[in-house]
Amino acid sequence: MAHPKRKQSKTRRDKRRTHYKTTAPTVATCPTTGQSHLYHRAHWFEGKLYYKGKVVLEKEEAEV
Repeated sequence: MAHPKRKQSKTRRDKRRTHYKTTAPTVATCPTTGQSHLYHRAHWFEGKLYYKGKVVLEKEEAEV
């Protein structure tokens, strides 16, 4: 197994890590409801699940 001969400096370590960064998620607007949501994700609006502007599922209310 390889062992380093010398300690790697903080500068050298941090230079390597500069490529690790996060990006803000891309947000879409539903053409039907006007709600903001993540791309390629279904979203709930007023008891209905929408995907690509169409109703996929409706929430059923529990009867008392």
